[in-house]
Amino acid sequence: MAVTSMANSSLRDFTKYNRMSAVFGAPPFSVSYVVVAGGGGGGSGHGGGAGAGGYRSNVTGEDSGGGASAESALLILAGTYTVTVGAGGVGGTVGNNNATNGSDSVFHSISSDGGGRGGEQLLAGNSGGSGGANSAVGTVGQGSAGGVGGGEGGTRAGGAGGGAGVAGGNASAPTGGNGGNGVASYISGSSVTRAGGGGGGAYVNYTPGTGGAGGGGAGSNLGATGNAGTVNTGGGGGGGANSAAGGAGGSGVVIFTLPLQAIATFSGGVTQTSAVVGVTRVYTVTEAGETDTVTIG
Repeated sequence: MAVTSMANSSLRDFTKYNRMSAVFGAPPFSVSYVVVAGGGGGGSGHGGGAGAGGYRSNVTGEDSGGGASAESALLILAGTYTVTVGAGGVGGTVGNNNATNGSDSVFHSISSDGGGRGGEQLLAGNSGGSGGANSAVGTVGQGSAGGVGGGEGGTRAGGAGGGAGVAGGNASAPTGGNGGNGVASYISGSSVTRAGGGGGGAYVNYTPGTGGAGGGGAGSNLGATGNAGTVNTGGGGGGGANSAAGGAGGSGVVIFTLPLQAIATFSGGVTQTSAVVGVTRVYTVTEAGETDTVTIG
């Protein structure tokens, strides 16, 4: 009876208070994120593994890429913001050294750099979020450097691409280098590692490098194409065997949280899922082009 007899103005004030309270999710919203760019494409011809896509995170108690601590808190006002998931790079073809870097991923003001491509044979790869072999560097706060290839003729082996958490391994000719490991996050409710580097390729029946934990593609031997990085992890592509192409990089991913009371509406080109984790809703965006957006309110 006390509630039903409450004056209308009191009811309005009570509702207004709840909506204004940060506990109830009024803007500006406190947002956690993990933004991973596309991994680079692996090099050909016992080529170098590619670097993982850049990894940025502000999840409390977790790491960002390249050994950095979590980034600063992000407060978002109601409005419309860019959301882009970077594609993986293309693996190189034999004799062309034409592998490509991965593409950038973007959420709001956060942009992660695409992973660096792996170089053909002992040629240098590119820098990127994480660097491709040989010895290309990663972006500060996003990833790590690639490893170094080695050997001569039939004993050549590719170095590995850097991962978000660990640098790519050097080749121990004729064995390819192992891809650097990525970084783990609990943002989606369980631990998932992303942004592993690609392994180095090897000649004939020698041992190629493994892909780094977090979706890095393994290198190959026996004339096989390097393994692709895993989609939506930003994993780097593996280096190809002596007469084969490198593996493609894995596409990136954008993950962010909002209070349960907030509403997120996405443009038509976005593919995403959401799940409730504690007092937040976690949005995982797996496809989004450069012109796509999310409207938060």
